[in-house]
Amino acid sequence: MREFDRQAVQAGADQRSMEHFIQQNEFFILKCASSVIHRYVTKSDDEWSIALMAFTQAVGDYAEEKGSFLSFAELVIRRKLIDHLRSQSKHRAEIPVNPSAFDSSAEETEDDAEIKSEISKKIAVVQDNSVQLEIEAANNAFASYGFSFFDLTDCSPKAEKTKISCAKAVVYIIQNPIVLNSMRKDKLLPIKLIEKNSGVPQKILERHRKYIIAAAEIITGDYPCLSGYMRFIRKELEK
Repeated sequence: MREFDRQAVQAGADQRSMEHFIQQNEFFILKCASSVIHRYVTKSDDEWSIALMAFTQAVGDYAEEKGSFLSFAELVIRRKLIDHLRSQSKHRAEIPVNPSAFDSSAEETEDDAEIKSEISKKIAVVQDNSVQLEIEAANNAFASYGFSFFDLTDCSPKAEKTKISCAKAVVYIIQNPIVLNSMRKDKLLPIKLIEKNSGVPQKILERHRKYIIAAAEIITGDYPCLSGYMRFIRKELEK
């Protein structure tokens, strides 16, 4: 049994050890919470309290046969936070943007007024809590770039040629971790770099900047349901 796991067992048996153990692992708790929520979590957030309670529960429930304590604790924290988000989403069953907008086959020359009219009708009522949860998590992630999930309907590519160009840009980002990390750090799309190395015109990159960022984040993140809507990007990745 590893020393750290021994400390977890001891913390579960002694209140003073528990308090010290929690203090030692505050960064780990915040990191786990941030990973689930897809945004930076601080001690002032509700998610911190939930993650802290989950960590405390993990200490109390931990036993050697459960394997690594950190892996076990991360699992407990993730489950508790997902349950929390799902309970919140029950009050917001209607999502005003259908995720299938990612894979729209409409022509780019369609009348904008008609598209916006369809959006205003709230075309999708999402029953699946998993999709709903991913939309909320993605919305939090996109906020750091200055846009929301609901902006994507207006900036998603419609014409086949444009969709292929956007897919090439996304694939370039995904296949180059340095570029992906730079985008996440600076919260900007490196347009000139992508144009130079992928051949995608600057005009398309600028017009569909939000969509390209969102697609790269979704495909490389923990969004299995949403990534399923990006069929043409996955096809480009498989080439």
